[in-house]
Amino acid sequence: MKTWQKILIPTLISLLVCGGYLLYVYKQRQNPGVIGPGEPAPATNPDDVAVVRLEFPQHFDDLNVLENKRVWMKNGYSMPYYPYVSGQVQFAKPAGLLPAAQPLDVKKITKQAVSAKVDDGLEHGSKQAMVVFAIPGKDGLFATAVGSMQGNQEAYFIDNLFYYDDPHKIYDNWPKDVWAAIDAHQVKPGMSELQTQMSIGMKAQPDGKEEGNRTVTYDQDGKHWTVTYANRRATEIKSE
Repeated sequence: MKTWQKILIPTLISLLVCGGYLLYVYKQRQNPGVIGPGEPAPATNPDDVAVVRLEFPQHFDDLNVLENKRVWMKNGYSMPYYPYVSGQVQFAKPAGLLPAAQPLDVKKITKQAVSAKVDDGLEHGSKQAMVVFAIPGKDGLFATAVGSMQGNQEAYFIDNLFYYDDPHKIYDNWPKDVWAAIDAHQVKPGMSELQTQMSIGMKAQPDGKEEGNRTVTYDQDGKHWTVTYANRRATEIKSE
């Protein structure tokens, strides 16, 4: 065999192998996500792809994005709120816990030192950041803590506490009867864990890690619910 033949033959073999691989890749890209015969398409839960805006505040001034805006409670029945009178938060006169999905019309953001005797669920620091708001249908102004500062350390939790868009629109795929139960702060069979949280809050103790297939106990401002879920839906509901 001549020298040029010894070089040409391995080269041709390499070209054929590479060409075959490139053709395979091309065919795969022409048919992305092809599902084999008899294979079910992966299910998509609309709740998992709903757009929930976040603000990621780092500094006190970042909270100004809330001023003159309406927000809705995300973490319901967890945050105490207080009357706001003459520029001061009336910590001695708590008004209760903010309900889940409660709309709040934010008027201003302020700082205030908080007595060690006050338990509002957040670190006190040297001062707390307070959101001052009106509640539709109620007279007066109120305030709740949304963060704290100590020296050059700051921590803010508005993304955990609030929806910045009406949850009725974020989850507009939920049936009207489900939203009616949520607006009444009730739980009904068939509701998901997220829908239950929207109704009675996130103060919960689950008995397992698999969401949608476990039993969860909720504390709704002193009222206790025990809800059992199977296949992502409430199947048994007890309250006391």
